[in-house]
Amino acid sequence: MRSFRVTDFGKPLSEDNRPTPELTGTQVLVRVKAAGICHSDLHIWEGGYELGHGRKKLSLADRGVALPLTMGHETVGEIVAAGPDAKDAKIGQVALVYPWIGCGECDVCKAGDENMCLKPRFLGVYCDGGYSDELIVPHPRYLLSLDGLDPVTAAPYACSGITTYSALKKLDFCLDSPIVIFGAGGLGLMALELLKAMGGKGAIMVDIDAAKREAAQKAGALGAVDGAAPDALAQIAASAKGPVRGALDLVGNPQTAQLGFDCLTKGGKLVIVGLFGGGAPWALPFIPMRAITIQGSYVGNLAETQELLDLVRAKKVSPIPVTKVALPQAYDALIDLQKGKLVGRAVLTP
Repeated sequence: MRSFRVTDFGKPLSEDNRPTPELTGTQVLVRVKAAGICHSDLHIWEGGYELGHGRKKLSLADRGVALPLTMGHETVGEIVAAGPDAKDAKIGQVALVYPWIGCGECDVCKAGDENMCLKPRFLGVYCDGGYSDELIVPHPRYLLSLDGLDPVTAAPYACSGITTYSALKKLDFCLDSPIVIFGAGGLGLMALELLKAMGGKGAIMVDIDAAKREAAQKAGALGAVDGAAPDALAQIAASAKGPVRGALDLVGNPQTAQLGFDCLTKGGKLVIVGLFGGGAPWALPFIPMRAITIQGSYVGNLAETQELLDLVRAKKVSPIPVTKVALPQAYDALIDLQKGKLVGRAVLTP
């Protein structure tokens, strides 16, 4: 098993070669075909999140992220072996790995919302993930058949796909009018494509990067606005051609949160997904005065992930742009992402 691991927060990834562990119980071994590099990986690699307002940085080590760790939670692999109790594993099947695995015992997990478990076993976060040529998955139920979808372009559905799909569902009351999406990176382009498939009327994309705004326009955005422009709010209003009832913040910093709040009409809803960091910027009286809903959204559950794959196949959803990267270049790709050099997704192909 060849992996590239975080052995010290903020330091280059280390190559690790070790024998493949013997499978037990319901474990399944997949040979990795593709593994997306997500912006969340940057926070894991850096070791935490900025909380703003002079607060101490949130430490992932204090929250149970232990090193060494093989990151990677957007993984597609071929099932090559199974433990003695993994009766439903289909050797040879190419599958998307659902990584948001909980304890399996609490009421939240039993209700099907393992992504909200308080004792998570997320692959690539708390357990080893896909920056490797092999990956052990704890049970066959977390392996969803791709049924003909391309492994490289489908890998991001395990995070950017399910994250934006679940977030857009929280805005379903207003998808019959244009929404505003902050961030035109991999998540933003994914959200734009899924919005079309879900019957939405379209989105105005907001990003400070001109190349990403151009990519959004090519993907069919109703408008592309520089969030740093002095008249950004007026540009959003002009592009929307009417009241904005929904905004999706895929960045999650004080600037996007404020602009997302300001662009909404009375009774509007801001869904925050991004984890860039910082503190909440809103004046509290305006939240009740304008009856604004502010809701967080964190990835999605297993059932929603299957819904997503079914939607992608049924609506022939166009994949987001991907850049194939050889496994040994995982660290270089991570730094490119940190510097904002990537459009769409970098995907490791062991």
